[in-house]
Amino acid sequence: MELIGNRYKGNIKNGRMEGYGEYTFPTDTKYVGDIKDGKFHGKGVLYFINGSKYKATWEEGIAVDGTFVFPDGLEYKDKDWAYCDGYDRRFYTEICYGFIPPGETQLTNIHPPPVIPDGCYDCTDGFYDPKIRVITSYSGEFLRNAGKTNIVMNSCRKGREEESNSHNDSK
Repeated sequence: MELIGNRYKGNIKNGRMEGYGEYTFPTDTKYVGDIKDGKFHGKGVLYFINGSKYKATWEEGIAVDGTFVFPDGLEYKDKDWAYCDGYDRRFYTEICYGFIPPGETQLTNIHPPPVIPDGCYDCTDGFYDPKIRVITSYSGEFLRNAGKTNIVMNSCRKGREEESNSHNDSK
């Protein structure tokens, strides 16, 4: 287990994980909950590094009933989801917290939006720096390495240097 980067804190029975425990994958995704005969079994939660989580009932390592919760607290429901519609999360903040004052632009679900360093791109949980190909949280912590991400560079909000250059091009 440790050879591939997994970690476990909890009870062991007959050389296998058993009872309540905390199992961490190499990606830092973490399972916290009941384990039986070395498999997730019973109530448990998978915590993902982006802040989302999956709360489920597990049987022999397979989730048989569960709920996914987005980092902003929105719970996904596959039936009777009282939300804009199945394809559109754009108005979640307005539904939960109301509208911002007239005349102010809402660029993100965080108001005011976080400042993106010059030449970088907003990735929701942090910013992507194309020079070093790293995603860093807005508080300055390393989140993950990233390759050349054209999707981010073509579709995400850009830092001021990029914004001011694009405005100058149109004049």
